[in-house]
Amino acid sequence: MLSYAVFVLAVGGVYALLALSLNLVWGGVGMVNLGLAGFFAVGAYASALATKLGGLPVPVGLALALVAGALAGLAVTFSTLRLRDDYLAIVTLGFAEVVRLVASNEIWLTNGTDGISGIPRPFPAPSPFAFNSWYLAFISAVVALVFWLVRRLDRAPYGRALRAIREDQQVAAVAGKAVTRFKAEAFSLAAAIAALAGAMYGHFTSFVAPDLFQPLITIYIFLAVTAGGTGRPAGALAGAYAVIVFLEATRFIAEAIPRISPLQAAAAREALVGVALILLLRWRPAGLLPELSTRAPKP
Repeated sequence: MLSYAVFVLAVGGVYALLALSLNLVWGGVGMVNLGLAGFFAVGAYASALATKLGGLPVPVGLALALVAGALAGLAVTFSTLRLRDDYLAIVTLGFAEVVRLVASNEIWLTNGTDGISGIPRPFPAPSPFAFNSWYLAFISAVVALVFWLVRRLDRAPYGRALRAIREDQQVAAVAGKAVTRFKAEAFSLAAAIAALAGAMYGHFTSFVAPDLFQPLITIYIFLAVTAGGTGRPAGALAGAYAVIVFLEATRFIAEAIPRISPLQAAAAREALVGVALILLLRWRPAGLLPELSTRAPKP
């Protein structure tokens, strides 16, 4: 049971990175990114190919995942600068599906639907439990570092500029803010964090495949940010761990229902997630840790 708990918390660290990524671009600048799973996959494949096929060290693979995610974020940003709200969401969702389809069909590069196995791990371990424990400490340190960075940005004048663009980008532009540059920077940074999460996940499980990057991941991360509190990094962090724990708890709840098939158990889990979200939005519409109103410092 302890080994299972350690594994769940390690996966929760991956969800935390994805939640921080989404909170930066959605809660910060107001850009709806439904392509989170696509950037997640870009980072996972970039690091897997660099370390498994290229023979590069794991830290170099993680760095390449960050670069690949940032470049992909820039490409998506500049192709969607004129789009807002629903149109932006549709384009980013399409990007995620394009990445998944490319990973499924370009067998020469990604091994197709069979995926890439045997991805190098960052450090040896005498047992699976020891590796999971060490990796939990490793990913927790990465999450803490990313959280510190995002929190610093959120409290800095840069974060206030992002929130001004979120509220009304025309007013922000009139006030002298470079809206296009802020959007591109925020989206690229968020994409790099999501790609880092993909690389961390790939080196944890030693396997990546297109089926792992379904749009359902994006839905879970939106649920995490909504539950934790949109616009607040601490809320995104709390929501990510709450969602992964709740998702695993529903596994035991569904299996405890008598005379239920595995398919019905899976449907019951999704129903429980939906009920929990409805109740949360009913009683805590701003999330567990709602965004705090900050005042600009006095001159």
